[in-house]
Amino acid sequence: MQTPLSTLFMRGGTSRGPFFKESDLPADIALRDRILLAVMGSPDPRQIDGLGGAHPLTSKVGIVGLGTTDGVDLTFLFAQLQPNNDSVDTTPNCGNMLAAVVPFALETGMVKAQGVTSTFRVLTLNTDMACDITVQTPNGQISYEGDARIDGVPSTSAPITINFLDTAGSVCSGLLPTGKVKDTVSVDGVGTIEVTCIDNGMPLIIMRAADLGRTGYESIVDMNADAELKIKLEALRLHCSHLMGLGDVTKKNYPKMTLIAAPRDGGSLSTRSFIPHVCHDAIGVLAAVTVATACVLDGSVTEGIAQVNAGPSTLISVEHPTGEFSVDLAIDPSNPQNIERAALLRTARLIMRGEAMVSRAIWDGSL
Repeated sequence: MQTPLSTLFMRGGTSRGPFFKESDLPADIALRDRILLAVMGSPDPRQIDGLGGAHPLTSKVGIVGLGTTDGVDLTFLFAQLQPNNDSVDTTPNCGNMLAAVVPFALETGMVKAQGVTSTFRVLTLNTDMACDITVQTPNGQISYEGDARIDGVPSTSAPITINFLDTAGSVCSGLLPTGKVKDTVSVDGVGTIEVTCIDNGMPLIIMRAADLGRTGYESIVDMNADAELKIKLEALRLHCSHLMGLGDVTKKNYPKMTLIAAPRDGGSLSTRSFIPHVCHDAIGVLAAVTVATACVLDGSVTEGIAQVNAGPSTLISVEHPTGEFSVDLAIDPSNPQNIERAALLRTARLIMRGEAMVSRAIWDGSL
């Protein structure tokens, strides 16, 4: 016997996964997580018995609710699952999946279109971060058709604008959790290296690729096959996480590791982002925001590498293996470490609507 669970399977940015109404899932977190694991088919490297795509970028779930505080229209809880284990991590954000929240809410009647375009305030429950999301709603319906293109997605679509309102210290204690723009750390098996530990929407450890004997332009395949590099990155991650006040992150998906190099294609900076053990085909939305922020901080590891135009409003083009990601930053002139706004463009699409089937034994606790 199986129990149906209404879902929309959606692409958000360069990620995808099933989205659910919060009210359709059990309030008990342990039971909810067992259901999500069953839906995605984890743990199993192929996720053959579920909807997961055998990769961290396609092992994601979105849970959408109605806002309960003044000014908040919708809430979003992001869940990161993994193919190979039974973890359900709701600590970090996902800016890509966030792009599908308003389309999901419109498709399911949780909110109504406001006109040719519709803007809703969304609160991400993972980190209590608010953002305003604007979508195209001609004729009172969400539109997926348009000319907007984002690298990492083969087709064009209608633009979705995300304006993050408060991203600093999303998981850590603040923008610079170690209290420094740049730290020099010594780690067994790695040596002494300079890093910038930063959290402007996603906790990151940023380092120069050259300091690890890499160019920073290696292909995704080469990066993922580089066992020596992965060992060093994990040693750095485990060491720096304590400096960032995150404790033991052995079983956590953050902080992410980002290698940087000078831009090659007219952007501001080239990146290779690990999430945290697999090289990202592109770069996560909030990781891009955080990298862009490091580019405008005097003394960070990006200094002398990033190409940035000075000013209160700065467009940072973050290059990645499959293209670039542009982030529009508004900087407080009186305090350069205060990023007043981070805006960016994403797209989304409804791929499938239907029901995910979950064993009734999971719902009633007998399995």
